[in-house]
Amino acid sequence: MHNKTIAQLAQGLKDKEFSSVELTQHYLERINASKLNAFITVTDEVAMNQAQAADDKIAKGKSGILTGIPYAHKDIFCTNGIKTSAGSKMLDNFVAPYDATVSHKLNQANMVMLGKANMDEFAMGSSTENSYYGATLNPWGDNKIPGGSSGGSAAAVAGGLAPFATGTDTGGSIRQPSSVCGITGLKPTYGRISRYGMIAYASSLDQAGPMAKTAEDAALTLNAMAGFDEKDSTSAERNVEDYTENLNNSIKGLTIGLPKEFFSDGLDDGVASEVMAAVKEFEAMGATVKEISLPNSAYAIPTYYIVAPCECSSNLSRMDGVRFGHRCDNPKDLEDLYVRSRTEGFGEEVKRRIMIGAYALSAGYYDAYYLKAQKIRHLISDDFKKAFEGVDVIMGPVSPTTAWDLGAIKDPVAMYLADIYTLSANLAGLPAMSIPAGFSDKMPVGLQLIGNYWSESKLLNIAHQFQQQTDHHNQAPEE
Repeated sequence: MHNKTIAQLAQGLKDKEFSSVELTQHYLERINASKLNAFITVTDEVAMNQAQAADDKIAKGKSGILTGIPYAHKDIFCTNGIKTSAGSKMLDNFVAPYDATVSHKLNQANMVMLGKANMDEFAMGSSTENSYYGATLNPWGDNKIPGGSSGGSAAAVAGGLAPFATGTDTGGSIRQPSSVCGITGLKPTYGRISRYGMIAYASSLDQAGPMAKTAEDAALTLNAMAGFDEKDSTSAERNVEDYTENLNNSIKGLTIGLPKEFFSDGLDDGVASEVMAAVKEFEAMGATVKEISLPNSAYAIPTYYIVAPCECSSNLSRMDGVRFGHRCDNPKDLEDLYVRSRTEGFGEEVKRRIMIGAYALSAGYYDAYYLKAQKIRHLISDDFKKAFEGVDVIMGPVSPTTAWDLGAIKDPVAMYLADIYTLSANLAGLPAMSIPAGFSDKMPVGLQLIGNYWSESKLLNIAHQFQQQTDHHNQAPEE
């Protein structure tokens, strides 16, 4: 059962091949036997109660397509009465008193939450090695990282521990783990899914999205997750499309833009080969390919690593041991309480980014760093607007390499380079996907699709059509 897609599982539930209780029990047994460390919290009792309720709805003929389907929920979404840690010691004892809007919507769809997925602390990282709860493993290789920060979610789907998982993408944290774990991940347009109840890292960049085996499953779950939310001031007041409606449209006549900056030095030969083979497949399906330029994309990394740390230094200031977060024992005075609570509660990568952000926002440096970064961000956005005047979609690699060994990258700046192809879409607020495109040295390679604003439906259509012609998304790691 664990190799089936959501669409196949929904049909199985409808045809009474198995019940949601049996399906949920199957996944829980796999999670409890797994060594991937993909979950921080496994919610056995909640899951079985939700599965029984789903079976009751199915029996009464009141079910929807997602009723009774299990999923893994990234531990960055607040869940009422259940621990929400964001992968940090700082929130190790935090039990949310309410549901995030995404959690609420998935509950309304009668999905079954198997547990809270592991992640880099406060979504800061590209390998899920920065979690207080230990690193997650990639099911495709011994001692390989699963990407980050949604590495637990990606490993859960790829390892057959859940058919679907939620993720968040601030600089590539849905697409990069999806790429290195061989699954399908979608970062929608900024504002498409509510951020209410999603613990903030960088508020102008964070975006939730689905991680699943196929584009069809991503469309089914995006239908449930998307929509305006008056509780989120950055939520877009737009109607939700049926993202499954256009999946089967022909892509003949599609114009694909290949940014020359995405195929320069630093891209692994094996990754480049698989990406270009995927592009050739699109040409065989009737698409036209043209080279384009995104001239300011080289500045995406320095721009991101000013904007995001500035926002995180502000967002995480509330974690002071008084209002939120870990509190040290026996503080001598208020200053000692602040200093020791934050020193003990935050990990090294979080401290590094808070310090960068605090420095860049400090008096005398704001104009030199933060303001300049925002101006370059505007130029990056303009590059995309110009590119989309001549193409329907932009394609390229997601990550410059396949998954690397745990502990292999110790230099934080070298780690930041793993996001070199994904950051621009976040800075511009554009929707983007990773879909399985092949393998290099037996490790998955992802193809990135970047669309114009609000073009999730088109991206899913393009990805679905590719998956009708290829079987990369059907591959599963050996057990």
